[in-house]
Amino acid sequence: MDLGLNEQQKLLSRTAREFLEAECPISLVRELEDSKEGYSLELWQKMAALGWLGLAIPVDHGGDGGNLMDQTVLFEEIGRAMVPGPLLASSAYVVRTILGAGSHEQKSRILPQFASGDTTVTTILAGQSLNDGRELSLRATIDGQGYALEGTAIFMPYADSSDMMLCVAGSLGQTESTVYLTLFLVARDSDGLTTNAMPSIGDYRQHEVRFRNVRVGPDATIGQVGGAATYLAPAQQWATVLQCADIVGRSEKILEMVVEYSKNRVQFGRPIGSFQAVQHQCADLRTAVDGARMATYHAAWKVDNTGNNGTVRDASEEVAVAKAYAGSLSRLATAVGHGIFAGIAFTVEHDMQLYSMRSKIAEANMGDTDHHLEQLAVCMGL
Repeated sequence: MDLGLNEQQKLLSRTAREFLEAECPISLVRELEDSKEGYSLELWQKMAALGWLGLAIPVDHGGDGGNLMDQTVLFEEIGRAMVPGPLLASSAYVVRTILGAGSHEQKSRILPQFASGDTTVTTILAGQSLNDGRELSLRATIDGQGYALEGTAIFMPYADSSDMMLCVAGSLGQTESTVYLTLFLVARDSDGLTTNAMPSIGDYRQHEVRFRNVRVGPDATIGQVGGAATYLAPAQQWATVLQCADIVGRSEKILEMVVEYSKNRVQFGRPIGSFQAVQHQCADLRTAVDGARMATYHAAWKVDNTGNNGTVRDASEEVAVAKAYAGSLSRLATAVGHGIFAGIAFTVEHDMQLYSMRSKIAEANMGDTDHHLEQLAVCMGL
């Protein structure tokens, strides 16, 4: 097992950092917080032109045919620059779901639109809320012409600016205890569909989406009826690894910021970096960054490598380790950043508050540390 980057991945990392330093500076991140969409449509198209949106989409469907490790390298730089937008939901979660469950016609029609940036898509990253399998947050009722969707989906990022939404809807089976969860790809401009912004830290764009007799045809279903859980599991693993990479990149940037500040901030007649207490905090953060990166790379390698029968290896344990580690890293990076920068870091004028707010969002996305520690315990048979 070799977790080192190949030459192409090193080039991708280097060019992505150079591009984002020029095209997505902190000043743009601040500006986009107050914009209608919450992200730059111009930057989105530039990333599409670079092949980033279709990096892990097969070549015959308009992408570059990359693997998870390729995307992991890219998402480290995305996290470092705090690039806003539905990149995780669209190029990871939804793409992997369609590749695993979509028909050939759906892949050929939809995926090239995602890769080119012409169509944006979102989905629920926080999971689907069910109550005892009976009170479904989003219901699907079949009739002769397709399906009618009724209910509410919450915590859907960038729902008001996306063209399509991947939704999980349930329908009751022959008994009330039987629920069939099915995937639907729904256009945002569908009749009866409305979006409402939800309050969130750092002006993160997440929405409540209401469905009131939203009519969709049979071709809106992704995969077989009742197969949502099976299709979403590998997509969730893929997206979770990328969320880990996002955290690693942002945490490493915080480390660089505090190290530079410690060299130049003078207190009691000497740079604060000469104090052992500050040195130990920086050293602890450095080891945590490297550890989380290796855990993330290990999970990506496990997902990318297939067994003899062509099926993807079960990477549940490695993914749980990576996200639990990354969540702990995120909290440590935030604590060290605020501790060393001190009171100035709590002001809106200082960049540290931007990193800390986005860290809280990333910790919760795709399951927080406690969730993945519980998953790891299950993997160990506990």
